[in-house]
Amino acid sequence: MTIQTNRNGTTTTLVIEGRVDTMTSPQLQQAVLEAFQGAEKVVLDFEKVAYISSAGLRVLLIGQKTAQSKHMSMILTNVGDTVKNVLDMVGFTSVMTIE
Repeated sequence: MTIQTNRNGTTTTLVIEGRVDTMTSPQLQQAVLEAFQGAEKVVLDFEKVAYISSAGLRVLLIGQKTAQSKHMSMILTNVGDTVKNVLDMVGFTSVMTIE
């Protein structure tokens, strides 16, 4: 998995490519938490993510809870059908902003 970080004012966008699984989720978690240190809004671009495991879902939950606790926002964009189905099944679509 690769993560490209783009900063634009108070928004940080993380462009993620590859699988978000047990091996790669620690890298994503670190990137998300670092993004919140310098941004009010963190955007996770999932256009090139074809798979997310429960470890990846945990990272999203940590990111969402961090955003709420700091009165910030986290948005998932370009979520493909496969990942969206997983998010639907676990109920994340009702607690996260997905555009």
